[in-house]
Amino acid sequence: MHDIHESGHECECPRTADLDGDGPAAAGRRRFLRGAGLLGAGVGTAGLGLLGAAPARAAGSEPADGSGAEPGKAKKAKGKGRWQPDPDARRFTVVVMPDTQYLFDQDRIHPAPVEASIRYVLDGGVNREDGTDDNIVFLAHLGDVTENGLAVEYAAVTKVFGLLDDAGAAYGVLAGNHDVRSSTDDRRGSTPYLETFSKARAARTSGYHGSSPDGYNTCHIFRAGGRPWMLLSLDWRLSDAGFDWANAVIAANPKVPVILTTHDLAFADDAGRAELSDYGRKLWDRLISGNDQIFLTVNGHYWPPGRTVLKNRAGHDVHVHITNYQDRYYGGAAMIRAYRFDLDRNTVDATTFSPWIQEIAAEERNPLAAQQVELTSDVDRFSLAIDFDRRFAGFAPVPRRPARRAADLLVRDTAAYWRFDGGGDGAAVSAQQVVKDLSGQGNDLLWQSAPGTPDGALTWSAEHHPDQPAHGSLLFKGTRSPVRGAYLETAPTAPLNRETFERGFTVEAFCKLPAAWDSGQSRWSALLSRWGTAGEAGRSGPGTDADEPVVTLSLSEAPALQWCVYPVNQTGGSTCWGHQLPLDRWWHVAVVNDGKLSRMYVDGCEVARNPATPAVGLATLGRPWMLGGYAYAGVLDKVFHGYIGDVRIVRRALRVRDFMTA
Repeated sequence: MHDIHESGHECECPRTADLDGDGPAAAGRRRFLRGAGLLGAGVGTAGLGLLGAAPARAAGSEPADGSGAEPGKAKKAKGKGRWQPDPDARRFTVVVMPDTQYLFDQDRIHPAPVEASIRYVLDGGVNREDGTDDNIVFLAHLGDVTENGLAVEYAAVTKVFGLLDDAGAAYGVLAGNHDVRSSTDDRRGSTPYLETFSKARAARTSGYHGSSPDGYNTCHIFRAGGRPWMLLSLDWRLSDAGFDWANAVIAANPKVPVILTTHDLAFADDAGRAELSDYGRKLWDRLISGNDQIFLTVNGHYWPPGRTVLKNRAGHDVHVHITNYQDRYYGGAAMIRAYRFDLDRNTVDATTFSPWIQEIAAEERNPLAAQQVELTSDVDRFSLAIDFDRRFAGFAPVPRRPARRAADLLVRDTAAYWRFDGGGDGAAVSAQQVVKDLSGQGNDLLWQSAPGTPDGALTWSAEHHPDQPAHGSLLFKGTRSPVRGAYLETAPTAPLNRETFERGFTVEAFCKLPAAWDSGQSRWSALLSRWGTAGEAGRSGPGTDADEPVVTLSLSEAPALQWCVYPVNQTGGSTCWGHQLPLDRWWHVAVVNDGKLSRMYVDGCEVARNPATPAVGLATLGRPWMLGGYAYAGVLDKVFHGYIGDVRIVRRALRVRDFMTA
């Protein structure tokens, strides 16, 4: 037969030929095993059972605990029993296991490493130090389970994989070229592989969704992160019928993201740069590129490992990974790769390691095993930044939260509520514009501008925070040098101007800083502030800047949110600090005072730098509030640059569950 060389092209000399052959690949493999100490070392017998001797540092060495146990003996992992991942946790793990063929090779049977990896999966990836686990939801084998596809090899394989069956685990297996010893496609008929991993066996696995008629391709749909995910296990060579089946099963589940696993798809150079093989290009053209649901592919077969990102027909990223370690010590020692999904961080963290070697006490690992306990190159340990909602929006858009009536936001003691959904997207806010205070308290906002401000410096926008009540905002285009821009302020007679909030308050706002936000032009600009200086209010305590406003919710140069106010019970100021805000995304900020202490919350999360000194109420000189404007020494000093959405002020402390995002 012809194998596929790591270059991605067919060649006459198989890269992974049988050890007993006479070709150069066989000789090379024998040299590899001898160099690893596996030939002539007495560790290659078939009688080791599921747990055999691990590679010891030296014959006759004593274990560190003085127990008299056999040197290098791997400890048997304790499985949890039934498969019980959390289907709704927003952190979960998919594990892949590449080519294990050198561990199941005629009479050279070494199931212990594979069993250790499987027990690790069944344990959920438990961290033995702190008891946390990886919430493993699926295990996918990438093919070449065995070296020769012989019944005697599968007799050992089926016992190990029986651990998964007994636990009711979700797992998939696919045929590599060595499993079927054939270059034919998935219509090849019965083989020891198919007799072992039959449709009937697959149908008993958790999450099983179907198999192709020939039995060589399977589909699982498992639940993780509160949604369904599909994992396809595809034969190393699909027939036309196989392609039709795979396309059909994806089409029948049009809103489900898909991870595609197969044996041959991409190969990599020594730097880890991956590209499609000849057969991989066929898979890409006939299956992957046209199905936007496929966002990740993983294959084995080739070494070294590698990865790349390709654009599908929809213009979206598809992460293409190769993971295979059969060329390494002990045939790869059943290395697994864990893909740890974190939906809150929009990140997938990938790590590659051997649970079998990890189980061996560090002082008992021989030098070669110690080097393979975990791999840390940038193709073995890395993170993928994936905005899942955005990536999946083309086939499974997240339903938009509908706008809410203003009346529903008027909680008890609402002092002012402004929203900005009354203009056309991109239209300028006119100088005659009055933004009504929807609380009915009469705190309407009036248009103002710095001298020399060009037209269009304040516009309506359809952009908004996803949890904002109103679906609209204002886009401020202000600067500080020179001071230009339009802003809003309350009328001179507005009741809010005189309010001191001594019984407490909650100030809330939605904001977004554009990607082009310039610290030089916009630092210390304010979302919300009050006319009147600390000096005018009679404040002269430690740290007082007599020229700064008595109340301001500003953005530092970082940019970080700062609530800097002069309470009625202090001679100096009181400041809450937020953290640096990434640009080009919406945020909700709330400052809550219960009549004693102030607390800042960003997206409903309390920040660290809140003061412990009692702060009662807010100083006032009876002057207007500004939205988007900031005055220093009684003069307009800068105008905000960015978006401001709904703003609400309440005369009491609200709980997080009562914020506008609730």
